[in-house]
Amino acid sequence: MERHKARLVAQDFHQQAGIDYHKAFSPVVKLAIICLILSFAISHKCPIRQLDVKNSFLHGHLTEFVYMKQLPGFVPPDHPHHDYKLKKAIYGLKQAPHAGFHCFSSFLRSHGFTCSTANPSMFVCCTGDHTLILLLYVDDIILIGSSSQMVTSFISLLSCPFAMKDLGDLYYFLGIQVVSTPSGPFLTQQKYVHDLLHKFHLHTS
Repeated sequence: MERHKARLVAQDFHQQAGIDYHKAFSPVVKLAIICLILSFAISHKCPIRQLDVKNSFLHGHLTEFVYMKQLPGFVPPDHPHHDYKLKKAIYGLKQAPHAGFHCFSSFLRSHGFTCSTANPSMFVCCTGDHTLILLLYVDDIILIGSSSQMVTSFISLLSCPFAMKDLGDLYYFLGIQVVSTPSGPFLTQQKYVHDLLHKFHLHTS
């Protein structure tokens, strides 16, 4: 066990479409796009980093009026019958994924990124001779750049508004494993296949 965690979660089964939530969908990068961009980055020897956004669903700002009952044990004696009016999303809200994505994409656009028309979760930033490509899958990020310094600088910039966990060079992402070989990085799904065989007890067959 790494650590104990506790979360405040909303009861989204009380929410009604068009009243306290509207958009709930959060786009994710497609697997075909990931394979294509990784192949391009490896062939051009670009640095590839993997990041994790901590508590990504908690960054989104709410545009709807959402109310929540007070928590048992945290009810002030002078306001025992009051409810919370939420300003930002919390876990369990139907619009939390969409609000979190909107907040993150707005930050990227404000710093020179443009959203791909082919996939809304792919962002590209071109400054002079350098290019940054960011692929977003909920709270997992692949960051590719034409220079290591540019990648490192943007990670520092991204860590200011968002709590980020830098996982270093890309190793494993959505079933795709990056293996270092004498001729360079190699994309494989060996770990994914191995885990699948263990799941269905076929590894001893």
